Amino acid sequence: MRQELLSLPKTLADDVARNLVMVARLIDEEPEEAYAYSRIALRLASRVAAVREAAGFAAYANQKYSEALAEFRAARRMTGSADLWPVMADCERGMGRPERALAMAGEPEVRRLDKAGQVEMRLVAAGARRDMDQLDAAIVTLQSPELASNSVQPWTARLRYAYADALLAAGREEEAREWFAKAAESDKDGATDASDRLAELDGVEFVDALDDSEEADEADEAEGTESIATAELGTADSDSDTDTDGDKAPRAEAESTDVETGESSGPAEAGESRENGSDQG
Repeated sequence: MRQELLSLPKTLADDVARNLVMVARLIDEEPEEAYAYSRIALRLASRVAAVREAAGFAAYANQKYSEALAEFRAARRMTGSADLWPVMADCERGMGRPERALAMAGEPEVRRLDKAGQVEMRLVAAGARRDMDQLDAAIVTLQSPELASNSVQPWTARLRYAYADALLAAGREEEAREWFAKAAESDKDGATDASDRLAELDGVEFVDALDDSEEADEADEAEGTESIATAELGTADSDSDTDTDGDKAPRAEAESTDVETGESSGPAEAGESRENGSDQG
């Protein structure tokens, strides 16, 4: 890529390089932002094959398969390389043309691919078979020396995972479990979710402790809200004992004892006793 950028003026080459670096950094986690940087690089240097390839992968990551295919074809015309052949075939799948992807799997370009490229082409062809509901053919397509090999290569986990997934789709659960286990064993970088699929087949359910903590916090919050409501209700009951002037009338004063008879009387009678006592005074 650096060699290709030497064809540009230095300042322009630096600007293009910075955008390509951002594409590489963001394409897995922030594909939309990576796509935006790729468009800038493409606008600056559309005649550089590496720029067209980067723009193709950014479009591919955003499922813009028609645009990605056009960029890959442009890059291939500039370089004459067959390295992009598998991803070009996968773009055909993404555009709803699996039969075209299968046709590409039989083209002479496949023989020019290295081992990794040939495995990738096999994965694409098997995916196209599945797109066409040809599950048995997909399984046969994935059966290869690379699948049977005990050595672990960069493509091993993905190849075993695809085989396990095809077996499961065909209803061959026991075989699928075996190959999901093999895929998990070879997947050191976490490129697949083979471990989760294996656990699912074994009936193992994972519980997120953080989710439980959040549920507990919500329960505590709801309990606190209920306590506040209860306290407010008690305050309202207390306020109902207040007279119209706003002065409280304690229950002790609600009943009084006649000073002469010693008998209990209601509030009105107590008021009369106070008047009588005042007159006597």
